[in-house]
Amino acid sequence: MLTTAQAARLRALAVPYAREGRNYSLHNLAQMCRQAPEERWPELVEAHFARLEEGSKGGESPAELLRGVHARLLPTDSLTPEIAGAMSYARVVAEGLVFAYALDMPASVRILTDSDVERAGIEELGQAAYANLMRVPVEHDEVPLEGGALLHSLYGESPFIASKALFLSEAVRQVTGELLPDAGALFVVPTRHLLAYHPIADGSVVDAVNGLASYGLGAHEDGPGELSPRVYWWHQGRLTSITVIDHDTRSFSLQPPPELLARMKGLVRLDRAGRLDTAAAAKTPDVAALTHTTAEAITGLAESAALAESPAGLADAFASALTLAHARCAADPKGAYVDTWDAWAIAVQLGSALFAGAQAQECRLGEDIVRQLPATPAAPPADARAWLDAFYIAVACRQKDRADRLCQVPLEVLRQDDSVDAYVLHWIDTLQTYWSERPMDDVVAKLLATMETSQPESLTHTPKDFSDLIDYQPVALFHRLIARDHDAFTKALAEAVAHHGTYWGDSAAPRAQVALGPLAMASLAYDYGFPVALPQPYLPMYLLNRERIEEMPAG
Repeated sequence: MLTTAQAARLRALAVPYAREGRNYSLHNLAQMCRQAPEERWPELVEAHFARLEEGSKGGESPAELLRGVHARLLPTDSLTPEIAGAMSYARVVAEGLVFAYALDMPASVRILTDSDVERAGIEELGQAAYANLMRVPVEHDEVPLEGGALLHSLYGESPFIASKALFLSEAVRQVTGELLPDAGALFVVPTRHLLAYHPIADGSVVDAVNGLASYGLGAHEDGPGELSPRVYWWHQGRLTSITVIDHDTRSFSLQPPPELLARMKGLVRLDRAGRLDTAAAAKTPDVAALTHTTAEAITGLAESAALAESPAGLADAFASALTLAHARCAADPKGAYVDTWDAWAIAVQLGSALFAGAQAQECRLGEDIVRQLPATPAAPPADARAWLDAFYIAVACRQKDRADRLCQVPLEVLRQDDSVDAYVLHWIDTLQTYWSERPMDDVVAKLLATMETSQPESLTHTPKDFSDLIDYQPVALFHRLIARDHDAFTKALAEAVAHHGTYWGDSAAPRAQVALGPLAMASLAYDYGFPVALPQPYLPMYLLNRERIEEMPAG
């Protein structure tokens, strides 16, 4: 910033250009002067006010207005009462930002007044402003942050680049060819020439929030053309500030609204469990390292003297074993090998122990790796999706006793999980009700609740594509299962594995190797005598047809 003496000199240079009854902001001029030698300041001041004078003349024809108009974001504090009074059409679109129309002229930019808007026509002006803004060229860079988050930076010479945030989805599509996720994006517009954003697609959003805040604040201070130091959330065309500024202490804090916070929690939990199709999840797993990690996790449980007070270790062990079970199926998609069965068996043992407790038992990872799982009290965590994993894998491995105990886990405990949508909990309720052989009318009512709450408009935590292509598929299969409709089940199973492939593509992620929910439903159908065609992709055949199923230690 300018020193006190420099600021006083700049004000003195500007005095001859002041017009009676009109106040001009010197903020942008100060930023230009800060970057130039002081001997050049008089000519910079003269050129600045010449542009303002030229831009304020007006009188353009409707055709000229339509040809040069752009949608424009302005900082709210740039609008004096006099200016705002002449722009009744303008509106605040988010805290700190005002939408207006601006005319791009060869030497200056003029903000349009109500008379300009009336002369050109509000509808025609809006269409032209959007089209002209979208034609503004931009440069695009990717900015990696610590923690793995990635920012996209759009920048250039035009003073309209930041205004593309008004239509961020289309701007992103033009630059990257990709669509924004359902949850939208976080973005900053620190100056007129810079727009940086992060799509809200996975757990890296947590790192991106802080990274964007630092990036945007630094760029805002550097200028020129300051716009806003805030972080915003773009969602379905709406702009929401998540930055709270304490003007008394001049401090900033980030406070996402509840809707965004819910989405962030859901994505973080999904991402950490490897459920999302991300670049990190797609790395080919090291099965030997996973085997070692799982064995060490079980050893750690045996050595822990405070297992009941610290269930996190058991949750980590289950997650590791489940990842190993999936990863084994990359090289053994039919589930034919003993090592594959051992991995699935240990995942069953640990999942059951995590939610329903277990007696001391032996866990085997091949001939040479045997670990002792200590007696474990029932202390189920509030992790609804992990419960589903434990139930699905118990059903697929035909462990009825363990599935019985899992269905005795109080739903009230799982409802404490604030990272899932309501349909996940309704689905668990449906499964527990069915497995416990309660009246079919109750099962159907809860299944309908699952279906109703899984509609796109009801989702608050889960990405729509994940809900549709992954989460909902076992629900659709269960519907056909309880209806005992063999043909409909066959069709739904083919769709389920196809949707699994659509979601994961050719990813090497462990979760990509097996459609776990559909496998559980297909296992039930097979045992009920449904004509399940084998083999099918993502469904380990020798688990499904029971040929690889072996006895496990009593739980």
